Amino acid sequence: MKKITLVVSMVLLTMFSALAQIEKPVTWAYSAKKISSTEAVLYIKATIEDRWHIYSQNVKDGGPVKTTFTFSPSKDFSLVGKTIEPKAITKYESTFKMNVSYFEKSVIFQQKVKLNKGATTIKGKVEFMVCNDKQCLPPEEVEFSVPVK
Repeated sequence: MKKITLVVSMVLLTMFSALAQIEKPVTWAYSAKKISSTEAVLYIKATIEDRWHIYSQNVKDGGPVKTTFTFSPSKDFSLVGKTIEPKAITKYESTFKMNVSYFEKSVIFQQKVKLNKGATTIKGKVEFMVCNDKQCLPPEEVEFSVPVK
């Protein structure tokens, strides 16, 4: 009886430790640079582990979850235009049965803002989905806060 209990305990422990190893193949970093007394550019960088990729903001319906930025409203600033991204890799993905645009290794998104006061903090969130050639992880939302001085 003790042997069975020990074996069951070891199996359960192994299962729980495997579940605890949640994959996080993307890390985010944020910075801002003032380009004039009334304007700044936010830099939002995704660093992506080898063999993984995140999707462009410009993915058509029916495909993977595109990267989306949402900025918290504030009287301290206003957005100037849309969040821009560099040229993405575009390839056919059989999983989605369509061409999709994505980024590997790293990508820097930029958002220009008009400042209504000298210093502020810009808050928001990014929603994204990450895939490799074997699997896609569920979409994730990450909140951010970028000081502009």
